Amino acid sequence: MSETKSPLPREVADAYVDELVALDPVTGTYLGVKESSSRLPDLSPAGQEALAELARATLARLDEAEARPGADSDIERRCARLLRERLTAELAVHEADEGLRSVGNMGTAAHSVREVFTVTPTQTDEDWAQIAERLRAVPAALAGYRESLALGLERKLYAGPRPTATFLDQLTEWVDTGEGRGWFEDFAAAGPQVLRAELDEAARAATAAVVELRDWMRDVYAPTIEGAPNTVGRERYARWSRYYNGTDLDLDEAYAYGWSEFHRLLSEMKEEAEKILPGAETPWVALAHLDEHGKHIEGVDEVREWLQGLMDRAIEALDGTHFELAGRVRKVESRIAPPGSAAAPYYTPPSEDFSRPGRTWLPTMGLTRFPVYDLVSTWYHEGVPGHHLQLAQWVHVAENLSRYQASVGMVSANAEGWALYAERLMDELGFLTDAEQRLGYLDAQMMRAARVIVDIGMHLELEIPADSPFHPGERWTPKLAQEFFGAHSSRPADFVESELTRYLTIPGQAIGYKLGERAWLLGRENARKRHGDAFDLKAWHMAALSQGSLGLDDLVDELSAL
Repeated sequence: MSETKSPLPREVADAYVDELVALDPVTGTYLGVKESSSRLPDLSPAGQEALAELARATLARLDEAEARPGADSDIERRCARLLRERLTAELAVHEADEGLRSVGNMGTAAHSVREVFTVTPTQTDEDWAQIAERLRAVPAALAGYRESLALGLERKLYAGPRPTATFLDQLTEWVDTGEGRGWFEDFAAAGPQVLRAELDEAARAATAAVVELRDWMRDVYAPTIEGAPNTVGRERYARWSRYYNGTDLDLDEAYAYGWSEFHRLLSEMKEEAEKILPGAETPWVALAHLDEHGKHIEGVDEVREWLQGLMDRAIEALDGTHFELAGRVRKVESRIAPPGSAAAPYYTPPSEDFSRPGRTWLPTMGLTRFPVYDLVSTWYHEGVPGHHLQLAQWVHVAENLSRYQASVGMVSANAEGWALYAERLMDELGFLTDAEQRLGYLDAQMMRAARVIVDIGMHLELEIPADSPFHPGERWTPKLAQEFFGAHSSRPADFVESELTRYLTIPGQAIGYKLGERAWLLGRENARKRHGDAFDLKAWHMAALSQGSLGLDDLVDELSAL
């Protein structure tokens, strides 16, 4: 009998993806697994524990794999480190029962139930038949989610009242989008006539399940958690920071870095604002002037088309000069986000076979007029050369990595750091051609610096420094954080409110933009010093984008060695 060899780390990682997709068909749909389109995951405590058991079993298999000859090669070592770091961070979150109080304005299991429909295939009658089956699965999925939250109440593990109130408002919008029917019914209305009755019935049942969840959140959950803190404290924050950043950060150093970036950017913004509105009291007065008098796009369809053109032009200009893009990576679509979303734009990567392209999503928040200064740098971030070039390139080179590294192993700070680096790159390359666009870019950078300050500051209740222009010497609270953010951002009040709720919902995620960018810039600088005059930025970009995800622990080392 021949001896069966244990797998190498990349094989362990890919086997994990297969088993994960079986438990989590939402992940399967994002990967483009057709068989996932008709199902939803078990969101109950038992479903959460099944995912944790898979992670534990995978870590045990990884121990064996790392002992095999060949496991120390760069490609196996990199995959093994990512898999171990990610699963360990995920288990730490699970074992702290964070999944029993996951309530807020984005990123919850309930949000994934709705959002997965926006990436589910809809080309054929067969696709729509699977959607009907998935719609019929919504009540059980939301019941499982409610069961998890109920266990959290039993254990006195409470979400914050503010994220809960916002979530309740979102559920109400999902129930009635303004047309007298729910979001699921709106979505199903695009289906074929041959399945009309089946889709309508399933969609009504899905809406009824949202109503049931909304009423329970309103009548049971919200009253029970009244008076609970909105912030998480240092211990929980450190756990979430590890999850989103892939490193155990020195949170006090990171907080100080946020302030140093605040002061640097404020100085640059004042210079740029003087070109737009001489004598403006603050840069945000100049930005408010642009809201009224600057360049803008009128109309929702028009802004979607304009953003598509912006990305198409960026691809034409960058491909062959600063990047080397495969044909299938060159395709990206601009979309309008469904109502009831959070206020921030976002990106969804392509399916594994690129049958569904990468897509950027703009929440309109009911607006029909869109200032250009607020869009250009943001779409360099969300689209090209930001999230799309990185995440689509990972999918493109997945066979040379592992499915895990190219998809579900993503570290948020790596991806968000690259996207913020991409904004800076476009400034360095001269694409921000006028003062409006450049002030908009600096405003976006300032928003990311402010995120580091307020996200760490309010969750840890840190002191505001003496050299701050805002409430020096006081301790951060969510109220002060919202006031500070609003005073140092061009964003409207509803966006600012949504942002602060986001930080309370997913602590530790928002700091990864600036801290990730710092890692990318340091890695590039180290590589430039190592190569000297022979440094090739295009080659470095493509090598950096082809190594898959890494936590910030490893990112600087790997980028420096390219």
